[in-house]
Amino acid sequence: MTESAPTRAGARTVTVPDDRDGQRLDNFLLGQLKGAPRSLVYKLVRSGQVRVNGGRAKAERKLAAGDEVRIPPVRLGEEAARGAPPPGLLQRIEAAIVYEDARLLALDKPSGVASHGGSGISFGAIETLRALRPGQTLELAHRLDRDTSGLLVVAKKRSVLAELQALMRRPGGMRKRYLTLLVGRLPDGTLSVDAPLHVGLRQGGERHVQVDPDGKPSLSHFRVLERRGGHSYCEVRIDTGRTHQIRVHARHIGHPVAGDDKYGDPEANRRLRDRAGLRRLFLHAASLEFALDEGRAAYTINAPLAPELAEVLDRLA
Repeated sequence: MTESAPTRAGARTVTVPDDRDGQRLDNFLLGQLKGAPRSLVYKLVRSGQVRVNGGRAKAERKLAAGDEVRIPPVRLGEEAARGAPPPGLLQRIEAAIVYEDARLLALDKPSGVASHGGSGISFGAIETLRALRPGQTLELAHRLDRDTSGLLVVAKKRSVLAELQALMRRPGGMRKRYLTLLVGRLPDGTLSVDAPLHVGLRQGGERHVQVDPDGKPSLSHFRVLERRGGHSYCEVRIDTGRTHQIRVHARHIGHPVAGDDKYGDPEANRRLRDRAGLRRLFLHAASLEFALDEGRAAYTINAPLAPELAEVLDRLA
């Protein structure tokens, strides 16, 4: 990696090396600004202090080898004072590892733990893992909503990260299966929802997703497994991985995810809380199937339904 002399006001310009080709700008900056929380990185990008080849860029931009990235001067003393993740979170994430080999590891992420820090969250799953494994290369291959539990895959090599992300962009490259409880009686059989989704921002920066003809193509397949207390316990398979996809598609068909305080039915959520003790989003990433090394290394990783959700089903029987 080459670095030019500092520019005006202490900023520096870094040339993206070959082994970082295709890396997201936010992840590249986290590697350059050791100890900086993701929220600070996003702030720097949004404010235009970070430049790629002289122009503004979004945090999710994929960098190319040879790109010139301007990095502003940052004081990390105050941010670093936050210290390490709390012991309780370290223990939860260590216990949540359900699979690991030389290429990757998979977490059964607890509900309420963000995939990464930011938006007022100092430590997400990936920051906590890095604290547990100092010096290791650990990169999120994808993300889960904070309130969704289940499988979250972390690459241990840059080459594996690139391969996993390529699989996710390819239809059928990574087969994802979720378990959810939908409000009301969904029809029997498989219901496929093909509805484009658009991500917007509300005041305060909160993301809000809605079905929109001008949105990105999005396809989900819902299948009823059981009827429980007048509601539908389902498996969901998704062909795309859009933000809040299952939650918005469920609302779109008139059967929102139980316990969803963003897109759901407040009255149904209250009844389920009182009757069955449901105090979280009933959505769990239960299995992932994919193959690395051009199909030679097949993976099937499973995470059983979170115990607190299994208990809700028992109470609804």
